[in-house]
Amino acid sequence: MTRSETDLIFSNKQSKVKDFTFDAQVVEVFPDMISRSVPGYNTIIETIAQLSQQYVSNNSNIYDLGCSLGAATLAMRKAITAQNCQIIGVDNSTAMVERCKMHINAFKGETPAEIVEGNIVDYPIHNASMVVLNFTLQFIEPNLREQVINNIANGLLPGGALVLSEKLSTDDQTCQNLLTDLHHNFKRANGYSDLEIAQKRTALEKVMLTDTVDTQITRLKNAGFTHVTPWFQCFNFYSLVAIK
Repeated sequence: MTRSETDLIFSNKQSKVKDFTFDAQVVEVFPDMISRSVPGYNTIIETIAQLSQQYVSNNSNIYDLGCSLGAATLAMRKAITAQNCQIIGVDNSTAMVERCKMHINAFKGETPAEIVEGNIVDYPIHNASMVVLNFTLQFIEPNLREQVINNIANGLLPGGALVLSEKLSTDDQTCQNLLTDLHHNFKRANGYSDLEIAQKRTALEKVMLTDTVDTQITRLKNAGFTHVTPWFQCFNFYSLVAIK
């Protein structure tokens, strides 16, 4: 398994900050980037593993959509006790897929895992007992998000679960500013400079468009999920479980 480098992508002043992409440069530093940028990330991954023990059923598929380097896939692979299952990880970044395959191959498990390059907007979901969207939907065009959720709901078995983790926004500007400030303080405490924070924020402005919690819950219920509950929030990051 390859070793992660320190995230220094935005440490130098850039004359023009380009839109953020999950390219080879990001792949090299991704574990460091996400651990220093997303509060509670390890807790979310650990809980996805726990949920897989509860919701994954025999003879079914499990999907990790926007799998990046496979953290959720690996966690589920170690935890799943159901028989005759397969995990399918999907990502549209060639660099991510190539590195993810290396990570998956480095850790053997009883549940087979396949990593494929594809677009989650129209990727076929079949016979699924659990689907993970871990900080993925926020990078999909807003007008396509309903299609993604409907596709997942249609491919889930009754009683199947979707874990949806996202960075959130709120219509209350005072609360939005508070959550943003708390998140930036978190990043400063993890060694990011004000320059790095500002430049990455600029890089993400047009790429990561966040939803409110109410928008997410409404979309899920409209898709046919019977039970929807947020289970985690730290600052402006949260995760919920939706059960069909």
